[in-house]
Amino acid sequence: MSDQPQGPDGRPAGVAPPPPIKIPAAEVQEDFPSEVEMTLVGHLEELRSRVLRSLLAVVVGAAACLLFVRPLVRLLEVPAHGIHFLQLAPGEFLLVSLKVAGYAGLTLALPYVLYEGLAFVLPGLTRREQKLVAPAVAGSAVLFMAGLAFAWWALVPAALNFLVSYGADVVEPLWSIERYLDFVLLLMVATALAFQLPVLQMLLAALGLVRSESMLSAWRFVVMASALAGAVLTPSTDPITMLLLSGAITALYLVGVGLARVVQRPA
Repeated sequence: MSDQPQGPDGRPAGVAPPPPIKIPAAEVQEDFPSEVEMTLVGHLEELRSRVLRSLLAVVVGAAACLLFVRPLVRLLEVPAHGIHFLQLAPGEFLLVSLKVAGYAGLTLALPYVLYEGLAFVLPGLTRREQKLVAPAVAGSAVLFMAGLAFAWWALVPAALNFLVSYGADVVEPLWSIERYLDFVLLLMVATALAFQLPVLQMLLAALGLVRSESMLSAWRFVVMASALAGAVLTPSTDPITMLLLSGAITALYLVGVGLARVVQRPA
């Protein structure tokens, strides 16, 4: 073993350490074209401002929808053909109006909320990742609306037909307007959120966290998870709605596998 004295960093005494590796500023600018130097407090302050602006947009949208809440409620009553709705408690319809306006305001403000989220994370993304942001945001908005449409045209009528026909010869259906609208709105929003699955898969593949081959090999677990999600996300207990939603989730997962294969980096 050598008796030569060593410095605090483990190198022989008198030997200068190698110079630190410096990444050229031009290269950093090339990889992160939107990077902005900011302290942690500055990031938190920016996040707070964007969250507050997003909440304000939702409130403004809800206030605007509150002016047209009666036509919205009548529209939501359309799938329940021939059902008489009751107000079972004082102020029930007022609470229903606020709920409907809130959901509608959130839907209207969704593009602005996505914009605020995009503006917050954009400076920390590389140029390659930034190219995927616009398609991801646009696809997320389109899939959200597609989920609402799928729930409105397929899930809600199927669930209501089953629930009304079951026991129709025994009881007369007189429904609470609050319970009915909670059922419809929850089913529509849950379906719209479930339709975001392909976008999530695409982003995970683009970031190199999961590969499409791994996603495809896990299809058995996906079928089981989609069946469980269909049972959890649907507010009713009818099997038709659960089967429709679980089948849609499985199909969306396969679409997401295809998108992941397109955007993922070569192995």
